[in-house]
Amino acid sequence: MGSRFFRRTGAGEIVQKLTVKTVKERSLVCEGDRILIAVSGGKDSSVLAWALSSIRPALKINYELSAIHISTDFCECCKKPVLRQRLEEWNIPFTDLFVPVINRLKEGKKMNCYWCSTQRRMELINYAVEKGFNKIALGHHLDDIIETFFMNLCSKGILLAMPVLLKYRKYPVNLIRPLALLEEKQIIACAAEKNILKAACTCPYGQNSERRKIREKIAAFTGNSGDVKRKILNALGAGDIDYLTEN
Repeated sequence: MGSRFFRRTGAGEIVQKLTVKTVKERSLVCEGDRILIAVSGGKDSSVLAWALSSIRPALKINYELSAIHISTDFCECCKKPVLRQRLEEWNIPFTDLFVPVINRLKEGKKMNCYWCSTQRRMELINYAVEKGFNKIALGHHLDDIIETFFMNLCSKGILLAMPVLLKYRKYPVNLIRPLALLEEKQIIACAAEKNILKAACTCPYGQNSERRKIREKIAAFTGNSGDVKRKILNALGAGDIDYLTEN
């Protein structure tokens, strides 16, 4: 990574630098990849799309980018024209796919985040396979990954994190999380600096008090230090078991 590419140390340049670092250390992007970015219209996936589009000179790899937004029958207020225009400015083709999540619920079952996420994830995988994409990129960041690890540890008693690289056994597609080294506050700063306005709505089912509690505990014992959080992430990927990669 040459110093001529990252001349400044603004929020956008920090996002680029840490995204390149993650991509190279984890071999997330290879020559000829066709990458489908899952975009909600929120800051995380939007910054991810911008970053993957803008770091091509640093990676020196030829790869194709496309984006998909999954609309549902309970949350359709995403500002899609804004999202489409933004992605077109970054030369990323955009597709909107409707999934009737609530309509698929069996009689007597209630809507919940797990059901929604599994329905959307399967449609995402099916679309990627059908259209010939070999990578799916998600906008989860450092805080998401660490919070999920401690939620699984404290609530379920299992050692399980969000993989930075997930190789599906049943499908010819890999899942990647290129923002793994970035704190949420760094993504927020980048979105503000680059005027990446939020185009997503607030999910009526998305209130997760357990995650908020874990976030507060992590902030307490790490002092909200990005360096400490990255050391935790590094520990998850070190040793005989790599919790950040699933094969």
